[in-house]
Amino acid sequence: MFKLISYLEGASLLLLLFVAMPMKYMMNVPEAVSIVGMAHGVLFIAYMLFVAGFFFGRKWSLKTTVFGSVASVLPFGTFVFEGRWLKQQERPIA
Repeated sequence: MFKLISYLEGASLLLLLFVAMPMKYMMNVPEAVSIVGMAHGVLFIAYMLFVAGFFFGRKWSLKTTVFGSVASVLPFGTFVFEGRWLKQQERPIA
């Protein structure tokens, strides 16, 4: 489930930055940011709840938790974190 949420969160961030924001400022379509922004906000909260859950459940170290949190605010960050970092670190069962 975490893998799905991380990919959806990463995709929503990319849609927000590279589709919705240009539509708002270049084509004067602010509704795109409202819709994609809300979806991204919900997915971001879900992602961070998973990260916190893995940390407090003692499945992740502090280092892994910090990298997971930082990855959520960087474009392509969740893809790299899920695809590379977690394969090298302890992998949660979810």
